[in-house]
Amino acid sequence: MHTTPHIPDEKRKRVLIIKPGYSETLDPDESGIVSLGDILRTTVILHLFPSDQYHVTWLVDKRGIPLLKGNTHIHRLLAVNPFTPHLLLSEWFDIVVNFEKEPGICAVSDRIPAWRRFGFRLDPQSHAAVAYDHSDEALSFTNDSTAKRKKAKSWSEILYEMLGHKYTGQPYLLGYQPKSEIHYDVGMNHLIGKKFPLKRWPEAHWQQLNETLSQRYSVCWQQGDNDINDYIEWIASCRVLVTNDSLGLHIALALGKPVVALFGPTIATEVAGESLIKIAPPLDWDCIPCMETVCHRGDPCIAHITVDSVAKAVAGLLEKS
Repeated sequence: MHTTPHIPDEKRKRVLIIKPGYSETLDPDESGIVSLGDILRTTVILHLFPSDQYHVTWLVDKRGIPLLKGNTHIHRLLAVNPFTPHLLLSEWFDIVVNFEKEPGICAVSDRIPAWRRFGFRLDPQSHAAVAYDHSDEALSFTNDSTAKRKKAKSWSEILYEMLGHKYTGQPYLLGYQPKSEIHYDVGMNHLIGKKFPLKRWPEAHWQQLNETLSQRYSVCWQQGDNDINDYIEWIASCRVLVTNDSLGLHIALALGKPVVALFGPTIATEVAGESLIKIAPPLDWDCIPCMETVCHRGDPCIAHITVDSVAKAVAGLLEKS
């Protein structure tokens, strides 16, 4: 827990951000798998709540705490447990921001005493999530996959609009600050979570990329799989990161790293950042991006990204860095 010194809490507006990570804000997700990438991406809104004006409480699943711990914009981290709703119902806030669409979470969020609310709430008749002001478009993306695929806005832009603000390029805010120096030219962030297996570039492609790049550069395969802090330290130790659309992509952007990101079934326009090269399959399939967990063609689009195109992108970034 972090408190900005010399500024009494009672003089700051109290903000509650509900983002445990159980549902992706812009997806019709009911898997219950914690999305660490979604938690990190949501930190972009903290720029709207400077510490000299706001006291921020963030409700998060315990697995997301390492990403937020130490963040100077967050004064209190609450881990979800059976008693947390009772605690929050005994408090009051100036602002409650709920980015979770799960009906039970919406029901609790609606009952927490607050002056203003943003994000999602519960419809008492349908018992489904509906939108507060400014969040109708975000909710429509979860119900209309075509609209989500065609949108040209980044995830950060949409989050800002959900709070009634215009996004102007603010970065993610990572809590843990790594100490590693650069040890490798290229980091190979080749693993992904269980949720979207189609996002992974094939193993054979990764092996071939390693053989190609190792002739000129020092290359390191992904490390820190079982510890987020170690994972962040490893990313910090690389000059350039090659990555699937995964948590590592967002950590690298938060650290200001040059990144080559590979997109297939997920939406590349959702991610933005300086020194970011996005590579998509050179295909005209109308199903891309499908946002599915199983390829109905039996020929995953991401496998069509060539090793040569990735190697050239990496070399270009290394020449600039």
